Amino acid sequence: MAIQVTYRRTSRLSMRIVKNGDVHVSAPIGMPREKVIAFIEENKNWINEARKNTYERQKQRTAFFNKLPLATRAQTDEALKRLKALVEPMVEKHAREMSVQPSIVYYKPTISRWGQCNVKDRSICISAYVLLLPEWCVEHIVVHELCHLLEPSHNARFHALMDKYFPRWREARKVTRRFTSSF
Repeated sequence: MAIQVTYRRTSRLSMRIVKNGDVHVSAPIGMPREKVIAFIEENKNWINEARKNTYERQKQRTAFFNKLPLATRAQTDEALKRLKALVEPMVEKHAREMSVQPSIVYYKPTISRWGQCNVKDRSICISAYVLLLPEWCVEHIVVHELCHLLEPSHNARFHALMDKYFPRWREARKVTRRFTSSF
């Protein structure tokens, strides 16, 4: 277990456990090192429990994403075929309805986000792992990324567009987050 202490403009000591199990401590500038060490010692039980929980969440996360095997070229090709068959009709339908046209839609096995829109080059990337979600949640992701072609940020206009083009987006977002929020 590594412990990283960062001195910054803050009024109190705080700590968090990062994904790899390391402890990151934030301390006010000028606080004596002994006080920081004492804080860490006082919170050993919390650190151990939080590290255990982090490890469990990472294990669950890995198990979830491993449900879609992408280890071999054949598995990747099969996933890509299924992905295109699922996503491309959705893109066509909603792009036509919204009067937008992405320059390209491509697919990557990203686990940090379900989709991504580059507004500069008008490209949309969809994670291969959307295959693990219910179809209507995938549609939510497609509409979300297409809406970014009309509104780059997540402001009130963006949410109004989502309401217009996919009224169940809040429910879909909740369901989608349930798949990964537990880890």
